[in-house]
Amino acid sequence: MKTWPGYISLYIYIYNKTSSRQYRVYSAHSVCCHLLVLTVTHTHTHTQAIMAIRWGICSAGKISHDFTVALKTLPAENHQVLAVAARDLKHAQEFAQKHSVPRSYGSYEELAKDPEIGETAGHQDSGVFLKKQKKNKTFCILHVFVLQAVWTRFFPVSLEIGRLLSRGDVGEVKVVRADFGVPLTHVQRAVQKELGGGALLDIGIYCIQFVLMVFNGEKPETIQATGVCLDTGVDEAMVVTLKFSGQRLAVCTCTITAELPNEAVIVGTKGTIKVPAHMWCPTSLMVNGVETQYPVPEPSLPLNFINSTGMCYEAEEVRRCLLHGLKESSRMSHADSALLAEIMDEARRQVGVVYSQDSQ
Repeated sequence: MKTWPGYISLYIYIYNKTSSRQYRVYSAHSVCCHLLVLTVTHTHTHTQAIMAIRWGICSAGKISHDFTVALKTLPAENHQVLAVAARDLKHAQEFAQKHSVPRSYGSYEELAKDPEIGETAGHQDSGVFLKKQKKNKTFCILHVFVLQAVWTRFFPVSLEIGRLLSRGDVGEVKVVRADFGVPLTHVQRAVQKELGGGALLDIGIYCIQFVLMVFNGEKPETIQATGVCLDTGVDEAMVVTLKFSGQRLAVCTCTITAELPNEAVIVGTKGTIKVPAHMWCPTSLMVNGVETQYPVPEPSLPLNFINSTGMCYEAEEVRRCLLHGLKESSRMSHADSALLAEIMDEARRQVGVVYSQDSQ
């Protein structure tokens, strides 16, 4: 399963029990692989007594900006941004000033060595590094919470889809279709192999995760993929067909060379559920032709990407899981992440997209 380390979205939360009265969270965002890594320190007393999750942001890029704006749509007593780090101190300072963050660092290592943190986590290139530190000559007991950052799973639309399917409102699901296509060939991270480029890993992941969400994490019986590649060796477009038990089908289409409808459709024996554009960050849902709106919170600052304040939903899920002492979220479990990577690896193999990490 070689795709997983550097090319799909990932959250890692590592927390240790201390006498602190708050959660301290350190997060790292990589624009190339949408990587967020967090370290959390929490009280060993009743978790309901915790006042706030304190976030540290690694990287002062576009996603970090949007994520910080999203956090500020949540109650300040539940989420606080404590610090920001970047490879360039000036960028970190500018970010801190814009977002009223009290502390800034000129390297991720500085943030990792913050004396208030017992265990640290971060990102480096396409991998993840974890650095264990001693504190007061003792090691704290580690508990690890890992969540892949498939933010779509936590939107109210996705939760409503789950409720509709569990109630059988559209009968037995027979066909699922999801497409995601936007022109991205001018973006280096989307076309360069060493940056994890390619339509499938960059945006096609949203289509496949949607299908797996609908089929409740079931492994498909067969995977058939076809696509075309750029001169750089990454896929510019791909179609993945998945066959599930009970003669159920799913078709996922992705491309970085054209604009697609960017919607998802679930067809059952009693009706149809449609997620209009933009299916990866949905704000509306149509059930048998009746549309309901689910607007995201209004941002306090301009955003770089559409509906980015919707990242607040996954931040709230992190808080919920930590308060309950969980090591994974049922909305995007470790098994879900493993299956998602397995399917993408097989699709890449069939199309002939190979990364250097595949040989490691």
